[in-house]
Amino acid sequence: MKLGEGSTHRKNKILVVEDHSHIRQILALRLKELGYEVFEAETGLDAFRQARTTLPDLVLMDLHMPVVGGDEVMAWLKTDLLTRHIPIIVATALLFGPAVDRAIAAGAAEVIHKPFNFDALNTILQRHLPDPSVV
Repeated sequence: MKLGEGSTHRKNKILVVEDHSHIRQILALRLKELGYEVFEAETGLDAFRQARTTLPDLVLMDLHMPVVGGDEVMAWLKTDLLTRHIPIIVATALLFGPAVDRAIAAGAAEVIHKPFNFDALNTILQRHLPDPSVV
């Protein structure tokens, strides 16, 4: 059974931040199929604005984006009173390096490496999302 299927529980909200539209669309589609309410952001600045507006339950953030990187956006989100409580899962093709180090230092809840398995991603998401039956 999919999350939220056959019930009146609220859906967990996930903000997907990815500058490559095809990857973002695939992620959003798959997460919606799993029962999540999904919001999308293409840029770091858009991610910051979206997070403050939608107050998602979790952010799935790419690190490598033009202009403002995911690590910098994470630092903004973690110092903002409205968003600092939101867990951020970093999705990156980088195995290590300064951007990954900064993301962890800024408070990433977890790092998942691309390409990833959707079942593994869902397991990670569930580990950091609130119980949808508690409104």
